[in-house]
Parts: sequence; structure tokens; C-alpha cells
Amino acid sequence: MTTQRRELYHSSNGDRWLLARDAETGEVFVQHEANPASGGHSTIIGIGAFLNQQGRGPQHQALLQLIGSLVGGPMYD
Repeated sequence: MTTQRRELYHSSNGDRWLLARDAETGEVFVQHEANPASGGHSTIIGIGAFLNQQGRGPQHQALLQLIGSLVGGPMYD
């Protein structure tokens, strides 16, 4: 699987959250990369599941800001 990725948020403990897209299928998802001390595992999370997770951490706010930036410009009814 070839993915295109953009970092959303990098925490002070080394965890990273990336917005990713599978170049072959077009599927978009969030990829969480745990810091090495936590095992360094990578987890793929659907956008809806990610935004529905309990709590609104800075990684959630970063994704919402990115989505919001795509809607800038004139509003349509």
C-alpha cells in the first residue's frame, strides 16, 4: 500500500498523528504512531472513529482545523 501522509500533530512525548491517504484506493484515515517508549506501534483509525473518540485532544483540534481550512471562501446555500 502506497500512502500519502501529512502530520497533524506531534506530542511532547513523541507520539505522532498523521492524516493519510491510500494512493491506490483513495481511502483517507488517521495514522497514530506511538513513541518508541510505548512500543512504536502504528495504528490506522477511520476519520469518523477518530473524531468520535472520547476527549478532544490537540490531535483532534488539528484535524478539525485542517478540515475547516478546506471550507474557506464564499458560503453557498
